[in-house]
Amino acid sequence: MNVKNFLISGIVGGIVDFLLGWVFYGMLFKDVYPQNENVNLVFIFLGCMTFGLFIAYIFNKWAHITNPVTGLKAGATIGIFSSLSMNLFMYSGMEVNYQNMAIDIAISTFIGAMMGAVIALVCAKMK
Repeated sequence: MNVKNFLISGIVGGIVDFLLGWVFYGMLFKDVYPQNENVNLVFIFLGCMTFGLFIAYIFNKWAHITNPVTGLKAGATIGIFSSLSMNLFMYSGMEVNYQNMAIDIAISTFIGAMMGAVIALVCAKMK
């Protein structure tokens, strides 16, 4: 695995995750997901970077994905499964809001798809 490709594509993917999360959760669906004044953006950014590096690791180490369309599909698959898992765990201890769960899964699938496409594109450009 090329460590430089992994790091750069993962960081770019993390930035895409952070920015799209801000657009969806901070602007478009702010009524569904109200803002909490105790939110620590540093941790949100670090979480986005971690997820970007995770997808980049899969693409670079195991799957060797460099085609943006394949990256889009793989990113959407990773996004839907990780979001579904997180939502099921999260709602295990509270009243289930199926509409919010469905919206979050759809948003996360889209963001995962965009991250996957961008990470694959960066990997292809760096070859």
